Amino acid sequence: MLNRKLPILLLIILAYLQYAFWYGKNNIFDYQQNLNTTAIMQVENEKLRLRNEQMFAEISDLYDGSDAIEERARSHLGMIKPDEHFYRIVIDSSSSPIN
Repeated sequence: MLNRKLPILLLIILAYLQYAFWYGKNNIFDYQQNLNTTAIMQVENEKLRLRNEQMFAEISDLYDGSDAIEERARSHLGMIKPDEHFYRIVIDSSSSPIN
């Protein structure tokens, strides 16, 4: 009697585990979706980490020396030193480059 019930019981347990694996809560499809989401977030976090490192480097430059402050004032604010002349060279984009 036990010889017949044990394989049937094991088969029922296997069927239940397979159902849970494929269709239950936290199934294989949810796992794959979470892996994809995690990979996307890691790429985004890496981009943000690099941006933060650049910002910290820029802040460090601004604290340490006046060269970075002067460069920022010149490029972003258009400031020039006294008795300094500013020349802007504009390249005509409609003409073809010389070969």
